[in-house]
Amino acid sequence: MHEPRKLYVKSFGCQMNVYDSNRMADTLAKEGYVETQDPADADLVILNTCHIREKAAEKVYSELGRLRKAKQEAGSDTVIAVAGCVAQAEGAEIIKRAPVVDLVVGPQSYHRLPEMLAQVKGGRRVVDTDFPAEDKFDHLPAPSAAATRKRGPTAFVTVQEGCDKFCTFCVVPYTRGAEVSRPVAKILGEARALVAQGVREITLIGQNVNAFHGEGPDGKTWGLGRLLEELAGIDRLERLRYTTSHPRDMDDGLIAAHRDLPQLMPYLHLPVQSGSDRILAAMNRRHGSALFFEIIDKLRAARPDIALSSDFIVGFPGETEADFQATLDMAERVGFASAYSFKYSIRPGTPAAEHGDQLSESVKSERLARLHQVLEASKTAFDRACLGRRFDILLEKPGRLPGQLIGRSPYLQSVVVTAPPAGIGEFVTVDITEVGPNSLAGRVVDAVEDRGRTSDRPLAAMEA
Repeated sequence: MHEPRKLYVKSFGCQMNVYDSNRMADTLAKEGYVETQDPADADLVILNTCHIREKAAEKVYSELGRLRKAKQEAGSDTVIAVAGCVAQAEGAEIIKRAPVVDLVVGPQSYHRLPEMLAQVKGGRRVVDTDFPAEDKFDHLPAPSAAATRKRGPTAFVTVQEGCDKFCTFCVVPYTRGAEVSRPVAKILGEARALVAQGVREITLIGQNVNAFHGEGPDGKTWGLGRLLEELAGIDRLERLRYTTSHPRDMDDGLIAAHRDLPQLMPYLHLPVQSGSDRILAAMNRRHGSALFFEIIDKLRAARPDIALSSDFIVGFPGETEADFQATLDMAERVGFASAYSFKYSIRPGTPAAEHGDQLSESVKSERLARLHQVLEASKTAFDRACLGRRFDILLEKPGRLPGQLIGRSPYLQSVVVTAPPAGIGEFVTVDITEVGPNSLAGRVVDAVEDRGRTSDRPLAAMEA
């Protein structure tokens, strides 16, 4: 009997890549590959890459350098593949720059991995960065029950890919293509299968997930709010989330879903990038700060306990101190529970890269530090406001110490509990007793069956 071939997949970047990495593993499981956590033990290594910032791409080449050295030292014949957005953007250039690579595959073509690997085995080096006419989802096998259980009680489901927004700083429309939405029936089928295998929380993902416009079973086009309503009817699917969104696609139907669906968690990631209308226009965001504030007000009216996170870019070409101050003002006014902030990074081929008014690294770094201070203070205030609250927690994985388990609050915070009367994949009611810089700690009150609520009182910080 042949030993199973071993597969090591490393994901860089967003949740879309995590989902794609899992689907690649599911595809190759049918070819006899078993996942390993040790790249030195693998017959096939796949780096599933991100191209959103320069440092993300450079991390991939650093990893390839380590793999080349390890492969030479071991004298192995491990096949090395680069997948994802760097693969799509750079194609054959990757093989020129890193000759250790045998296979380059874009994010729309990985369903063809088995035939590509057969070509590699025949002595060819393969580059496939086409946008194929067929839908890759029609060709991807469902994960096995064992694979789903191993990945835990939460899962991602891609509902939409690509982006038509063409923000001037962003490579996504070029690496992921135009917006395409999956049919509702296929999404529901995937979700039901995951729930049957023990998944209790699903996060719907897409490059621009709230632009979802899939064909419904009734032949009509469904928006994301209607899709969430249908998913909420699946028995034992207790929690729903979605990411990442664009303010221009935050319609009234989706806001109503936050009001009407207890399964939809009261936490929304809504990237805005800047508080300055002038910079938003230069970014081609096609909305201003007024629309963003209007959306926030509507969301809080619909769901008073909702918490918000966002993305910010500082140091965009031409950003003045006044523009940056508008971003600081927005951050303080909204009071984000969490946020990600980055220095502007030139991405070759994007319009902003050609802008003549690039800012110095020192200015960008100084502004990033100031924004981070405001955002961190807001996050700390939000976390501290959770002290003494009662949450239902979905237990996801073991903690660092014996008897500990870690779960997620409705607001996506890590919560550490000790000796709970339930196991991974179960819900417990927890009183929050401690607040740390990266997680909360809680005391288990009881196991939970009915999760119609997320807490016993509104969060005062979100009423500001």
